[in-house]
Amino acid sequence: MSLVRLRTVVATAVAGLITALVSIQPTSAQSASAQDNPYQRGPDPTVSSVAAQRGTFATAEVGVPPGNGFKGGKIYYPTDTSLGTWAAVAAVPGYTARWDAEGAWMGPWLASFGFVVIGIDTNSPNDFDTARGTQLLAALDYLTRKSPVRDRVDPNRLGVIGHSMGGGGAISAAERRPSLKAAIPLAPFSPSQNLSTLRVPTMIMGARDDGTVTPSYLDGLYGGMPAATQSAFIELTSGGHGFPTWGNSNVTRRTIPWLKIFLDNDTRYTQFLCPSLADSSGVSRSRTKCPYNLKHFRYAAHP
Repeated sequence: MSLVRLRTVVATAVAGLITALVSIQPTSAQSASAQDNPYQRGPDPTVSSVAAQRGTFATAEVGVPPGNGFKGGKIYYPTDTSLGTWAAVAAVPGYTARWDAEGAWMGPWLASFGFVVIGIDTNSPNDFDTARGTQLLAALDYLTRKSPVRDRVDPNRLGVIGHSMGGGGAISAAERRPSLKAAIPLAPFSPSQNLSTLRVPTMIMGARDDGTVTPSYLDGLYGGMPAATQSAFIELTSGGHGFPTWGNSNVTRRTIPWLKIFLDNDTRYTQFLCPSLADSSGVSRSRTKCPYNLKHFRYAAHP
């Protein structure tokens, strides 16, 4: 073989090797991050994507009969089974309210962003905050141990959401089960406890024109939280006490990042909260404890 021909063959082989090596490297920051974090779900988020009416995952739902410590409800979940298990949240409505009337809009919305959601009715519509907290924990136990979707749920990545008296229930559940990864009390009324022992990362949301759970009440409640607890406070400009009871993207565009950060350890979503809100539309006041420290998070065995 001539020297020129040999050089051509070697150059072609080297070029082919480089191409092969490049092809097996992560093609974007997202894929590299996904390799590091097995719980990362969905495409890279944007301000518009977290405010969208739906996420990228197809969803389904299944009813839950009364019993198991609460009065039944409904489970919403992503249908994709290729990505392993999903983080989950239990949600409860406010005083005298039913899930179908108050919270059902939120179930498929959150599920489409990559969470399993169990929305429940309470044993009595007049149950107070601690009873609602007990039932939220019972719902999580049912979801992870007995429900028809239990194999889709990661029992180590759970959170709670509640509105009004249900928000007080979310606080109660988080105080009693510090292994929870996130809590989102919406306009919470918490007559039976303060937040002095709360350790679970918690986002409190209220509305400036709420005459029932007023901004001054929430200021006092939030102010009682330990300084070391990772938290945020969001006050919407409007919506009254019922702001979480309809398809309100002002709620979900803050709820989704909080759940992604603390249930999925997905640092792509910190941009929406730190160093301040990336999207302040519909918000009159906000407080965040940036940067959020995710060192408490530990990866469990991933299927």
